[in-house]
Amino acid sequence: MNRLPISHPAIDYLILQLQARHARATAEGTDRGASAVEWVVISAIVVGIVAAVAVVIRTAITSKADDVSKCIKSASGTAGCS
Repeated sequence: MNRLPISHPAIDYLILQLQARHARATAEGTDRGASAVEWVVISAIVVGIVAAVAVVIRTAITSKADDVSKCIKSASGTAGCS
């Protein structure tokens, strides 16, 4: 079972577990990979939506911050502020 030049029960157990995982992953009739791909696609869509909303919010905040900055710079009390 162990092709390594050393033999230890822990290494043998590790190899056995890895072989079992490999067998489950490559077994036919499983669609676990498809489910993972669906989750990746859904996550990518959600991240895209969040990024778009962040850009819109950042633009709005930057615009208002510029307005406030102009109002403060004018400081005449009546011109440019509303």
